[in-house]
Amino acid sequence: MALKAVAKAPKATIFQIRITLLGTKPEVWRRIEVNGKTTLVKLHHIIQRAMGWDDYHLHEFRIRGQRYGAPERKALGLPESPLHDESGLRLEELGGDAVRFSYIYDFGDTWEHEVQIEGVVPPEPGVRYPRCRAGERACPPEDCGGIWGYAELLAALRDPKHPRHKGYREWVGKEFEAERFDLEAVNHSLLRLRG
Repeated sequence: MALKAVAKAPKATIFQIRITLLGTKPEVWRRIEVNGKTTLVKLHHIIQRAMGWDDYHLHEFRIRGQRYGAPERKALGLPESPLHDESGLRLEELGGDAVRFSYIYDFGDTWEHEVQIEGVVPPEPGVRYPRCRAGERACPPEDCGGIWGYAELLAALRDPKHPRHKGYREWVGKEFEAERFDLEAVNHSLLRLRG
């Protein structure tokens, strides 16, 4: 009895992506690797964990003049231009290297991230994705007032004589260090998204 030839499934591709929080100096950034089949809705959750956000606020992607977000935003009755469902677009549909787009989180503080696809590579044997490969600096605390509020917070934390030093230190806690990036903690958080 002859065996039928079975078509091989197409090989997965892994996208190496750099995420930069715009306006931060020095930059807050992460380099992640994700499967090319990742949808924007899953990428949203990956960015939240890789950067260190808590996913308390609305978000959207802006790609080639189009806006993508969660469909439930429309149910909130927000006035907005057309918003495409983020679950309907996969990274592999965007193309390969050098594709850039925006990810905006929290429309009050307006944290804008540049998302750049740096390259497309084959998966490494035994590696589960997504994973974070590198990064620098801690994510700003939620609800600190955007880039300007974050700059004020950092200035106050650096100067014990600043009138708001004590209040800010109590608010962010003793463990917050703006220069600290914990790769192991980020990858531990991303583990919960793998499956």
